[in-house]
Amino acid sequence: MKTQTRNQTRIDLKTIRSLFPYLKEFRSRVLLALGFLLLAKVASVGVPLFLKEIVDALDASQNPAIILPVSLILGYGLVRILAVIFGELRDAIFAKVTQNTIRRIALKVFRHLHSLSLRFHLDRQTGGVSRDIERGSRGISFLLSFMVFNILPTLVEISLIAGILLAFYNIWYALIPFATTLIYIAFTLIITEWRMKFRRKMNEMDSKANTRAIDSLLNYETVKYFGNEDFEARRYDENLQVWEQAAIKNQTSLSGLNIGQGIIIAIGITAMMMLAAQGVSSGNLTLGDLVMINTYLLQMFIPLNFLGFVYREIKHSLADMERMFKLLDENREIRDRPEAQSLTVSRGHVRFSQVSFSYKSQRTILDEVSFEIPPGQKIAVVGASGGGKSTLVRLLFRFYDVDKGHIEIDGIDIRDITQQSLRAAIGIVPQDTVLFNDTIYYNISYAKPEASKEAVMNAARLAHLDAFIATLPDGYDTHVGERGLKVSGGEKQRIAIARAILKNPRILVFDEATSALDSESEQAILAALREVAENHTTLVIAHRLSTIIDADRILVMEGGHIVESGTHRELLDANNVYGKMWSLQQQEEHQLAHKD
Repeated sequence: MKTQTRNQTRIDLKTIRSLFPYLKEFRSRVLLALGFLLLAKVASVGVPLFLKEIVDALDASQNPAIILPVSLILGYGLVRILAVIFGELRDAIFAKVTQNTIRRIALKVFRHLHSLSLRFHLDRQTGGVSRDIERGSRGISFLLSFMVFNILPTLVEISLIAGILLAFYNIWYALIPFATTLIYIAFTLIITEWRMKFRRKMNEMDSKANTRAIDSLLNYETVKYFGNEDFEARRYDENLQVWEQAAIKNQTSLSGLNIGQGIIIAIGITAMMMLAAQGVSSGNLTLGDLVMINTYLLQMFIPLNFLGFVYREIKHSLADMERMFKLLDENREIRDRPEAQSLTVSRGHVRFSQVSFSYKSQRTILDEVSFEIPPGQKIAVVGASGGGKSTLVRLLFRFYDVDKGHIEIDGIDIRDITQQSLRAAIGIVPQDTVLFNDTIYYNISYAKPEASKEAVMNAARLAHLDAFIATLPDGYDTHVGERGLKVSGGEKQRIAIARAILKNPRILVFDEATSALDSESEQAILAALREVAENHTTLVIAHRLSTIIDADRILVMEGGHIVESGTHRELLDANNVYGKMWSLQQQEEHQLAHKD
């Protein structure tokens, strides 16, 4: 248990240290805010001193000839005003530090998530990740604000008050508040550390429940198709039930903590008041002294009571931030080498040399695959599902690095090229096009955000999308819905084709680009693609063999190997794997046409 606590303390300190670089950039603002903080506390501590003098001046037993202490009352009002002004100036000065830190850390996490490999994103749970970032950002705001403006000032105030009481009275007046404070802090630390396991469990279950909710809502149609609304609700509630149990334990333990804190403060105040009252009755203290001591106790213990809340919330914030910072600790599997150069495509010659790759060591996807795509030629890859066709595309884009061998563009290993310049040189029409929840215009222009409206519309025309857009009331401003669910599969693929046309890269990849189109649309778009691909180096991943009969070379993949290679006519004449695939697809198309 002690080892676990020490480890957690190390994690908390690491989390806090991670904020220091952001605070250092605003050193002057931080120091100015701390200056106003000290001034506010000095002014606040001065209030009871004025109050004591006012009470003594108005006490008939001490001063029979009572004169209204106007100057003391004005001084009392002035220090209260100064305490408020300095406190607000402190908050105003520090606001930029807090908000800028939140923005930059959230942006850093966002950029880091985009820099992680496809392997991470295939395993991630989007709902949980988004909730971790949301809670972590709130945690940063709370930690910075309350650690600097509540814990530090409270400790400063306690120290000032203890010093004043020691200077004005005997040691017991300083010792009792000091001992009460130590007991209070020790009790709060021990109980809060014990309670944190409930908070972490709540966070874990909250992220899991959010993940399931988002996953279910994104697959709304599938849920409806199978009538599984109750099943989804039960799965969602499984996490909520565990969250509920942790939340109940969290709240009941909080009540116990509050009771203990209240008892400690009540005992300390009672002891001090007994001591002060005895001093007044014996004539050693004035009523003003009693009022001042009581006011100082309130000034000390009310913030101290709040300090317990702040400490709890800081621990909660650290737990929230911990999950967000864990995202930053995720290893970037694919990194640019320090000497990586920017790719400038001169010819567009692509070569795969003895490439081997596996997602997991137990199953090899590609085994010493070698082929090349000469500049301006079209190479097609066909084969059964799971044969490694789409993996070629992922490796070319460097979503993963090859296990063995290398991939070259114009003779340069793509691992020696910056990822940004590599992907800028390649355009793709993927099999499964997922659109942003924005307009058709935005989704087309995403390939080149700085492109002119005319260029975007021309790309849509070449993709045979303009006729469809013309039928829409809002035209290019039509929203496509989340993941593009408001448009058909064929329309989504046309948008993807328009993107590739707009990007106009030297190297093109078509990953079953017409799989969601009907035969008539397919022929029209194939003609457009042939026009776009002219003089481009093109890699085509195909299922329908009729779409690649014009390829300069066709590669047939099976079990991670290239088992055949040649033109359409050569492969038909060989009558091997490709020939059988062709015959089977011709029969299927014939049967389908006969049914129609």
